[in-house]
Amino acid sequence: MQHAQATHFRKMNGLGNDFVVFDARARPIAMDEAKARAIADRSTGIGCDQLIVLEPSKTADVTMRIWNNEGFEVESCGNASRCIADLLFDEKHVTRATIDTKGGFLVAEKGGEKLVTVDMGAPRFGWKDIPLSEPFADTRHIELQVGPIDAPLIHSPSVVNVGNPHCIFWVKSLDVVDLAKVGPMLEHHPLFPDRANITLARVDAPDHAVIRVWERGAGLTKACGTAACAVLAAGHRIKMLKPKARITLPGGDLILEQRASDGHILMTGPVTYEFEGELPAHLAV
Repeated sequence: MQHAQATHFRKMNGLGNDFVVFDARARPIAMDEAKARAIADRSTGIGCDQLIVLEPSKTADVTMRIWNNEGFEVESCGNASRCIADLLFDEKHVTRATIDTKGGFLVAEKGGEKLVTVDMGAPRFGWKDIPLSEPFADTRHIELQVGPIDAPLIHSPSVVNVGNPHCIFWVKSLDVVDLAKVGPMLEHHPLFPDRANITLARVDAPDHAVIRVWERGAGLTKACGTAACAVLAAGHRIKMLKPKARITLPGGDLILEQRASDGHILMTGPVTYEFEGELPAHLAV
């Protein structure tokens, strides 16, 4: 009797936003919702915010597919992009790599020792691009609030797509609402047909913002790279942030810069390798 081939994985994180990474370039891996949820489960699985599956690409060094811990496939993940780029740097002995994702084509460069800079592309602000379920002529601030009608706790968020949809509430205190409670409600709000990542952002200086993120399909997270990109893009658009700023998340800092020549967002941050191993039999893919 021939035993099933063991499936190797790596565990990595970017500022605590953690991933289980599978390499399916040589042998296909059939990931689905149930398998993704089981592997991501922190009690009975390996445990992670997202699962990453690397596949061959005809146009880039690799195709990166992403499943959140609810089991749904999503378009983009900035922190994972840095981790995968660093794997490619080591594997190919290069300082530049390209990654194809459902959210767009990414170019990454070595930014220092275990630092990676990823070109996340240009943000999109049109209501259909985000997408929203109804037209808004100006997406710098849309009509959405939490709390009493005459005295909302948070209101008038900015919305933007940076490979996935983001909704950013500009606040004076990150404790103004319980993000663990309002996050799920806002993520699934009828305004967002593809759901949305929900961020509270406090701007401390024109070159520094502190944020907390309810990540679509993953919940409260230590770090969300695309949310940091969204905050810079939206904050610069409404003249609250300079085109280059430090964005502080619970897991640490990312440096974001919006390039003047083409509007692309450049994200620089760290990569951490945790461990690697073989999937146990009850989690086999």
